Amino acid sequence: MPSLQSKNRVLLIVLDGFGVGALPDAGSYGDTGSNTLAHIAEAAGGLALPHLQEWGLGALGRFNGIEPVPAPKAHFGKMAERSAGKDTVIGHWEMTGIITETPFPTYPNGFPPEIIGPFEAKIGRKVIGNKVASGTEIIKELGVAHMESGAPIVYTSADSVFQVAAHEAVIPPDALYQICQIARDLLKPPHHVARVIARPFIGAPGRFTRTERRRDFSLPPPSDTLLDRLCRESIPVIGIGKIEDIFSGRGISEAVHTRDNEDGIDRTLQYLDRLDRGLIFTNLVDFDMLYGHRNDATGYAKALQAFDRRLPEMISKMRSGDWLMITSDHGNDPLFPGTDHTREYVPLLAYRKGMTAGKALGIRPTFADLGQTIAARFGVSPLPAGESFLSAI
Repeated sequence: MPSLQSKNRVLLIVLDGFGVGALPDAGSYGDTGSNTLAHIAEAAGGLALPHLQEWGLGALGRFNGIEPVPAPKAHFGKMAERSAGKDTVIGHWEMTGIITETPFPTYPNGFPPEIIGPFEAKIGRKVIGNKVASGTEIIKELGVAHMESGAPIVYTSADSVFQVAAHEAVIPPDALYQICQIARDLLKPPHHVARVIARPFIGAPGRFTRTERRRDFSLPPPSDTLLDRLCRESIPVIGIGKIEDIFSGRGISEAVHTRDNEDGIDRTLQYLDRLDRGLIFTNLVDFDMLYGHRNDATGYAKALQAFDRRLPEMISKMRSGDWLMITSDHGNDPLFPGTDHTREYVPLLAYRKGMTAGKALGIRPTFADLGQTIAARFGVSPLPAGESFLSAI
């Protein structure tokens, strides 16, 4: 029988790619000196995030314009990643209880013939690209050749991804998704890439634009996650944004894909109106996809301010006893050399509707502490990793 605590509601929001300082092992990843928030705030000449500041964000480091407050309104701390890697999938899995000891494979020289050959044979087309590239740049470079030949554009990054770009007039999104599913089925160990990503685009040469119809085809989690445990106890889990894709649809009661951050927040508010109990798990991807990877510190700052402005709206929809937790899955410093994720601490902000003063949660040694705390809140069986901080708050 579900615990009486399953009547609770928890809202977990992941600001994708929002780091607050390099981890001690950042040098092993080439990320020494990275600090997503500090560098954005510095570039902005001072960043105003008044509501997150009230929650204690300024206590997590030195961020121009975001000051420590004497009595934060939320519990505050930061979390270190224990898993090997700095990928979206690894970060989300860890916060739901899975520690990844061995990083997923990456392909700095493109994918080898034993991957590309069978892939081309299965889809009945040759591919072009097959290199490390920025998604926006490679469609500028190869978009015309793709439209003339019908060959999908395959590329990767420093992360464990197999990305396929195609113009919607040449390969419609549903056909592109089928191509990506073929790649997902082919990519077995030792080539078990974390994510296959469909990247549709539209427009005329010189004006190509990626669309919101991106889809991620992730490896399934290797064992039970927090989401599986909740669903097994008939506690609803709502996945908003790319959550369903990250967990391969497992442990999800309902899923909603979103156009952008604003749509993600709107959908979250809608579920706060209609959901009686359960976990609302929202990923806001624009921070990472539109600004971190594109080295756009100005856009990133504006997106953070837009999120901060909507925080009171979310709080107003909460009921007494509801929890709202804000964190991230990795860093993505737009002012650090390169366009890849950065190995950083992530923020941990936890607010219960009705509370007036927060406590310092310190530096948590793993993202799994967050999932363990949510498991304890709902009264489901403990996760295999992480230590709950529920008793401290």
